[in-house]
Amino acid sequence: MSILLFVMLGVFIFMMFRRNKKTQQQQAELQSKFAPGVEVMTSFGLFGRIVDIDEAENKVTLELSPGNLATVHRQSVTKVVEPAAEPSVASPAVPDDASSLTTPESGSSVTGTETPEETLKRLNDEGKKDS
Repeated sequence: MSILLFVMLGVFIFMMFRRNKKTQQQQAELQSKFAPGVEVMTSFGLFGRIVDIDEAENKVTLELSPGNLATVHRQSVTKVVEPAAEPSVASPAVPDDASSLTTPESGSSVTGTETPEETLKRLNDEGKKDS
């Protein structure tokens, strides 16, 4: 029974060291991508572009918006933000006015120069058709 306990303890310690090694490898890989001009996200959700990296002090200067800089610890930068891919499907052009969105029904007298009285008469006539 005690041999089983030592085996379980050994497996637990092995898994713990393995997980730490993977985390360190991921962190090293992430920090190798750091360079001025790279878009990143910090651990507290701040997005910015790397302006300067101070290796001696472990500090990274981020440009949050034009003219606004923030200095954070290098380990607080947790993610490199990849640029979003542009959609390849062209979206239909949106017209400036709603005139091209509707088509006049056959038999209606819709013209571009309809007077207010004609509009009232047409709307009243269309309302009588529905009932």
